Amino acid sequence: MTTAIHPTAIVEDGAILGDGVEIGPFCHVGPRVRLGEGVRLISHVVVAGITTVSARTRIFPFASIGHEPQDLKYKGEESTLEIGENCTIREHVTMNPGTAGDNNRTVIGNNCVFLAGAHVAHDCVLGNNIIFSNSVMVAGHCKIADNVILGGGAGVHQFCRIGKNAFIGGMAGLENDVIPYGIALGNRAYLGGLNIVGMKRAGISRESIHNARNAFKHIFSGEQTVQEAANSIDAELAKDPVVTEILDFLRSDQERALCTPR
Repeated sequence: MTTAIHPTAIVEDGAILGDGVEIGPFCHVGPRVRLGEGVRLISHVVVAGITTVSARTRIFPFASIGHEPQDLKYKGEESTLEIGENCTIREHVTMNPGTAGDNNRTVIGNNCVFLAGAHVAHDCVLGNNIIFSNSVMVAGHCKIADNVILGGGAGVHQFCRIGKNAFIGGMAGLENDVIPYGIALGNRAYLGGLNIVGMKRAGISRESIHNARNAFKHIFSGEQTVQEAANSIDAELAKDPVVTEILDFLRSDQERALCTPR
């Protein structure tokens, strides 16, 4: 496959371009950037810093990828941004590399979609098949698992965790962790139940959905604390893999409080 670079684009010496890369009009690619096979920069895209964009990812006009973090503690240390394969990054999206205050890297998985105006801050770790709707804002150090969808205009506080297959409603202001398969709504966001639509789309069985509903009710509806309820859940129920994933999430270390029902 032939690499195609528009005459108005600037590709700095040192940049590494895979087979079939297309760089459109008025793009700028920095000297420490790697573009994988078949990556397309449509036009007016800037990719800077120590940034890797993996195969077949497409980046649309006026996206700013890999510039220094928006963190006042950043002092110019070397850090990286890694973007997976088959991602779609639409207009005016911004993505920042990591900082020395964490692991010096921001990581984005495969098959993710970032619609216009979305922001991924420094030191975030994103899984696969994630969708950021328009103007989603995710602050630093957040961890977002596979198959999460964030509705338009949602804002996520730094250090939050969002579990697998969760859904964050449009305009939500999320300041706490969201369990796997949870649905968070409102500003400030509360846990509105389980993301049943997302669970069905993910092919989760009716039995597991039923078990997850029972676990949710036990954990969040009684007199016990969340941790007490998680530890006292029925042993048979806890064997369900979806329930196990929720329980593991609740028991793991966390920087933020937990998003709970009203």
